[in-house]
Order: sequence, then structure tokens, then C-alpha cells
Amino acid sequence: MVSLEKPFVDKRGAIQPLVDRIMKSAVLIESKAGSLRANHYHKTDWHYCYVLSGSIEYFHRPTGSNEEPEKLIVEAGQMVFTPPMIDHGMKFPEDTRFLTLSRNPRDQKTYEEDVVRINMIDDAGTISWHPDKN
Repeated sequence: MVSLEKPFVDKRGAIQPLVDRIMKSAVLIESKAGSLRANHYHKTDWHYCYVLSGSIEYFHRPTGSNEEPEKLIVEAGQMVFTPPMIDHGMKFPEDTRFLTLSRNPRDQKTYEEDVVRINMIDDAGTISWHPDKN
């Protein structure tokens, strides 16, 4: 989880700082309740995921680890960071909208060269991936 800075607030409203790093991709993702995303790791890419509405059940652990993945609940107004070489999977218990801010461009060629697909969580959202079975 990423601790967010306090927003700047005045009579016009608020400005919430999110990420102050050089990046090459910002995407808005909508996920339907019950859907899965990720189930991969990145060789070089990193990304921040900021939840606008809904929530994410976010599973993660270091790539190659034999440990059970840790589960975080990321709710609206919260952000999680995924560095390179971290297995991660996302389950959406409700319709969810979130921003993903990434180091690498999102073009298909660059993305596919950097991503290694795994089966961390299955369609039921159960942890199913173990290094000795992948």
C-alpha cells in the first residue's frame, strides 16, 4: 500500500498528489464484479494502481517465492504499488474503476515482452499458483 500525501485543500476544492515519478503510461481500467486481472509479473515495469471506485482484492509475493501470496484490500481513495519481479493478481468483488500509472509504455509489443503470465488466482478467486506447479 502507498501512503498518500495530504491533499492541498482550499475554497476551490482539493488536489491529491498521487505519483511524482517519470512514467510512460496512464490508463483508466474498469473491471466488472467477479472478474480477475493481472495473474502475472513484470520483468522491468512497475505500476501504481489508484482506486477511484469499488475495491480490489490484490494478491502479491516475490517472483519465485514458495510462500502463500499476501492479500490486500485496496478501496476507493487508496493506492497500491507493484515493483518489478512481484507476482500479482487482482480480483474485483464489485464493479471497480482504477487508474494504473506505469513506468513502461502500454503498447502491446513492449507490454507483452515484459509480462510473464502465471496462474496465481483462479476464476473463483482462489489462490491456485505454486512455484512447483507452474
